[in-house]
Order: sequence, then C-alpha cells, then structure tokens
Amino acid sequence: MTGDEQGSLKIVGLGPGNAHLITPEAQAAVDQATDIVGYIPYVKRIEPRPNLRLHASDNRVELERAQAALEMAADGKKVVVVSSGDPGVFAMAAAVFEAMETGPEQWRALDIEVCPGITAMLAAAARIGAPLGHDFCAINLSDNLKPMELIEKRVRLAVEGDFAMAFYNPRSKFRPEGFSRILNVLKTTCTPDRVLMFAKSVSTLDEDIRVVPLSDCRPEMADMRTIVIVGSSTTRIVPKTGGQNGVFVYTPRSVEA
Repeated sequence: MTGDEQGSLKIVGLGPGNAHLITPEAQAAVDQATDIVGYIPYVKRIEPRPNLRLHASDNRVELERAQAALEMAADGKKVVVVSSGDPGVFAMAAAVFEAMETGPEQWRALDIEVCPGITAMLAAAARIGAPLGHDFCAINLSDNLKPMELIEKRVRLAVEGDFAMAFYNPRSKFRPEGFSRILNVLKTTCTPDRVLMFAKSVSTLDEDIRVVPLSDCRPEMADMRTIVIVGSSTTRIVPKTGGQNGVFVYTPRSVEA
C-alpha cells in the first residue's frame, strides 16, 4: 500500500453485450475505477476517460491477469476486473480467488467484491422463452482446463438426470472437434426430436437465434459467441401467432411422477 490510500478490487460482469444489460452496480464500479483489467474484447467495451488506465490481455492468461489486479489493488488502486456476463460463471471471479489463495497474505486483507451480471445463458433463455424453467445445468465445453472425456461424462449424466443444459464455449477454430463429440453424445442418448437452441451474440446487433431438433443439428451452427441450450425431455415449443414468426420454447415447472 502506498501512503494512506486504500485500494479495492471489484470483479464485475458486463452482461451479454448490450449496454442496457449492465447492472447499475457494475456500472458504478466501472465509473469509480482507476484501473480496468480484463480480456481484450471486454476492456474495449469500457469508455476511456481521463485518469482511467485500461489493462487488456489475452484470453489464456487469467491467473496472470488476476495477480496483476491484486497487485494494483494492494498498491492503493481502485481496480475493476471485467468479464462478460456474470463474473462468477466461467469467468474471472474464480481466477481472482485462486490467485489470492496462493498469493501474498496481504491480498486476503483487500476489499474485494464480486458484482453479479446477466450471464449469456440467462439472456439467451429470456430471448427464447423459458427453456431453463425447470432444473438445469451449465457446462463449459472448452477442454482448455479439463479433459474432453470429463465433459462428455458430465453431458451424459445430465441427460440421464433429464436436465436442460446450457453449453458455454461450444466450438472454436482451435478445437472444432469438441462440439462434434458432444453432439454425438446427445444423439446416442436423446431422441432425435430433442429441442436445441443456438443463441449467437445475444442482445447485440449480430444476434441470431435458431431452434432446431437434435436430428438437424450440425457442429458449424455453434461458435465461441454462441450459447447452446439443450432442452430436457419435457421441453415444449409453442408457435407464435398473430402474424409473428418464430416460436417460444419453455420447460414446464413440474414433472409427473
């Protein structure tokens, strides 16, 4: 710490993309920050202003990013670590606490706060209707930090439990085969009419949402900007009427014994 200055660290979610979906709490944290730390595309969402320092870094340096943020907070800065969506859902909150646990003891005395945000899974579900209206789970399909075999096992068990599922990070140019493997798991454990929803760039000008049966799903329908929601066996489709195109999708709140 320098002088009598008291640093702080806030970990915030910027929502799925549209500025209107940033919570007032998260916006206030950004407005009061001296330093913003985060992945390059998320830092670009912050409006520059005098006396605000922006620290953007690549996607695979989460721990280093967290350590740098903690060091700045310990030096008296008001640091905000930004993530998209919610910072506690496959994002920077866990990385900050992992770095804190293994770092200098003084980091544990810092004023640290996690500010929740609207994660892409919930924004996508809201656009579609209520596909997560009953029990559901979220699974990150990236195998950067866990083996693909574990991901496949979790998907199989989720199908066995008849959960609706939300898939994050389904397919990237560096690992295009992973989502193909997951679709194969689904096609061997679910009926062909199982409802899947592909929600790309939700809440932005590039938003694209498709509702298709499992039998029509192809790997190239998903990329890193896509949330894939898999309905449970009870998930239903309700066609829109009154001249509207498209459908609503929802999962009933009750299940027959």
